[in-house]
Amino acid sequence: MANIKSAKKRILVTDRQSEENVPIKSRMKTAIKKALENPTPETVNEANKRIDKAVSKNIITKNKAAREKSKVAKKLNNENK
Repeated sequence: MANIKSAKKRILVTDRQSEENVPIKSRMKTAIKKALENPTPETVNEANKRIDKAVSKNIITKNKAAREKSKVAKKLNNENK
């Protein structure tokens, strides 16, 4: 446990921010799973929207977002062939 007052405050702030990130990340993962199971343009668009939201809130990095979007788009394109 931290001894310095500012460090104790940072621990509290970090915990609160982590709890705020959980639902956004969870919704993103769920949308990605739905898009991979049933790749339709609607599910892919929803997944991309959730991924972009997570990036804008600095929950995931841009590279991870690009990787996930690519994975979902690839699945949609392979289904359409």
